[in-house]
Amino acid sequence: MMKLSRHVEPRYRELANVLRHELQEYAAGDYLPSEKQLASRFEVNRHTLRRALDVLVAEGRIVRRQGRGSCVLPPPIVYPLHARSAYSNVVAEMGHKSDAVLLGRRRRRASADEVRHLALESDASVIEVLTLRMLNGQPASLIAHSFAQHNEPLLATYRGGSVREYLQQQDISLTRVFSVIGAGLPSQQEAVQLLMPQQSAVLKVRTLSCDSNGVPFELACTVSRADRFQFLVVSEGEFTDDF
Repeated sequence: MMKLSRHVEPRYRELANVLRHELQEYAAGDYLPSEKQLASRFEVNRHTLRRALDVLVAEGRIVRRQGRGSCVLPPPIVYPLHARSAYSNVVAEMGHKSDAVLLGRRRRRASADEVRHLALESDASVIEVLTLRMLNGQPASLIAHSFAQHNEPLLATYRGGSVREYLQQQDISLTRVFSVIGAGLPSQQEAVQLLMPQQSAVLKVRTLSCDSNGVPFELACTVSRADRFQFLVVSEGEFTDDF
């Protein structure tokens, strides 16, 4: 058995510190011992243990899977932002399995932001495609892709997967014009879809992409778990894996 010291620091935080250090001995995808086993080992009650695990969940170090226990997550992905970077290609090159699930598609009135960046008439409509990005089987990002209404036929057969790859199959190659990065808290619905606490931070990225003729084509708004991503802003061709 392992006893925790009796410092002023709350027991659950002391336990979280111990477990955080021990996570270095685990590989991504490994499971921690059961809550019962850990509580017995550290001689704490289940409530204290769960609070300690909650700390690690909020930090993005582990995820709870119902009926299976606490699974160790890989470290955050360093995502390079440059003109040609594409979500699927970047994470695939890093050895991660990525997929995009189609959550919905709708036609709606364009926002002022969409009117401005997509060069639309003030009363124009857009086609919004909402996808959920999965990394290694776990939800990581929600993306709302907005397109001018006249592009609706091009999106008619999209059923999931990388939107950029789908568009490339339609002979449309997109290039990033800009990305604006911010942070905040998820909405209740976003927290549910991303399987995360509502009090944990998310990264919010708004990206405008143009087609090969330089015409604005897509405005994408991405909400990502902040514990799963770090963004690296680089010039074209300067990305290295030294981070």
